[in-house]
Formats: sequence, structure tokens, C-alpha cells
Amino acid sequence: MTQPRRILVTGAAGQVGRALMALAPGHDLELIGADRSALDIRRSDQVVAALTYARAELVINLAAYTAVDKAEDEPLEAIAINRDGAGLLAQACQRRGAALIQVSTDYVFDGHRTGAWQPQDPAAPLGVYGRSKAEGEELVRDALPAHVVLRTSWVFGAHGRNFVRTMLGRIGQQAELRIVDDQRGCPTSAADLARALVTIARAVLADPAAVAGTYHYCNAGCTTWYRFAQAIFARARSRGIEPPRLVPIPSAEYPTRARRPANSELDCTTAVATFAVARPSWRDSLPPVVDAILAER
Repeated sequence: MTQPRRILVTGAAGQVGRALMALAPGHDLELIGADRSALDIRRSDQVVAALTYARAELVINLAAYTAVDKAEDEPLEAIAINRDGAGLLAQACQRRGAALIQVSTDYVFDGHRTGAWQPQDPAAPLGVYGRSKAEGEELVRDALPAHVVLRTSWVFGAHGRNFVRTMLGRIGQQAELRIVDDQRGCPTSAADLARALVTIARAVLADPAAVAGTYHYCNAGCTTWYRFAQAIFARARSRGIEPPRLVPIPSAEYPTRARRPANSELDCTTAVATFAVARPSWRDSLPPVVDAILAER
């Protein structure tokens, strides 16, 4: 019987990591998860030990510093994880002969364009978080030919901190919510992203040189934060729960520590053509997440 291909998943306790580890990818793949307590990707010794222990042929790096506003006040922490940690993983993979899927973000772009961002568009991050992720991408590219950089956006799921959970948490707490309506992006279900990662992992393991490069993946459909909130609350209302009233506002009326890209729409054409990944509509993937979070109430 053929032995399964072994994949080390860093950041396995995060929302995408949990979704990925919950999958049953089949007899051909074995996922070995490591969270922050088991693997600090800032430490070279731990990275090498984890790859050796897992006997990994591929690493999916989901470990990240994702507190966008806090990163402005903790730049060294964000850079150590998002840039230097990614670089250490790439170097260790190169020495071991393993491949790497580096998950990145729409925040590498400044949002100053019309239409969807292409994978080859130059990075121009607005803040520390985006810069740390963009620089992490470059370290991966420089250190390891057998890589895929996969950018995603507006990730939501039943676990972890995300916009859906934040909105539902305001039910019963506030009568009115003012939500930004001039930032556009593509909400992405953690579960759909996890399934796409498994599909991409198989292609990378089969022929890493043939598929190496930078790609985008998100759910189908573009929206604004305000319209995303409308859809979340519409589902809650269908479950007999009355949410707060929503008021659309411009970004100027909701200043944040870190600037956000006004346009985060990602073009996923290359990923679909190369890997045949499924891209369900975010509107179709949202209801089960809302239901799962509401069930906790």
C-alpha cells in the first residue's frame, strides 16, 4: 500500500488551520498540525525539529500575526512572524527537499486601482501587517523554488476572530452599527479555503516545478463590509433573531490605526486554471457559519 504524503500544517489552531485539520483529505495525504505552543516559526531550531519529526514533504504555512491595527504598535513582532518566520520555513524546506505553500493576504496591495488585483501586480502595502506579509512572500520566493504563495482575503469561519463573529457578537449589545461601505473585497470561507489548499497541495506534491508561483484564492463575489454585514444579519433574522440596525458610512468616519485598502478584490483566474479549485459564492458559504456561531448563544 502506498504511504500517504505527509504535510506539516503550521498555525493549526487558527481559523483556517482548524478548518484544514477537520478535513479528511483521503488516504493519499496525512496532515500533521502544529500550533504556536508546539512550533514557534520564529525559532530556526523548532522549525527544523518540526519538519524532521513530521517527515514533511510539504508545509502549509498558516502561522501569522494577523492583528492589523496592533501591528502598527508591534512592528517587530509582526515582522518576526510574518516575514522572518516565513523565511525560516522556506530555508528549512529547501534543505530538506520539501515544498511550501505560503498563505498571504490582500493587504499586500494598496487598493488604489479599479478592478481585481492580479497575482503579478506589484505589492504596495499600506501598513506594517501588509508589509510584513509582502516581505515574507519575497523571502519564500528567494529561498525556495518549490513554493506556492496563495493570497486570500476577508476570511471568516465558525472559529477564531473574524467579521462574522464580531457582527453576531453585537446582537443584543447595540441598537445601531455604523459599518464602512467604501471598502470592497471578497469574503472567503475558511472551510472553502481549506479545501482549496488540499487541492493545491496535491498538485504541488505531484510536480512542484510545474505549479510554482503566486496565486489568489477567495470565494466568488465582491462586496463591501456594509453589504457583508447585511447578509450576516439577514441570516440571523431568518433564524428569529433581531439584529441591530445598520448604517453605511465612509472609511473617513471610522478611522483605524492601520489604513485598509479600498479595493481588495482578487483575481483568481490563474488558480482556477492551474488547480481547478472550486470557488463557491461567499453568500452560499455564509449561512452555515452564521448558524454555527448562533448555536453557541
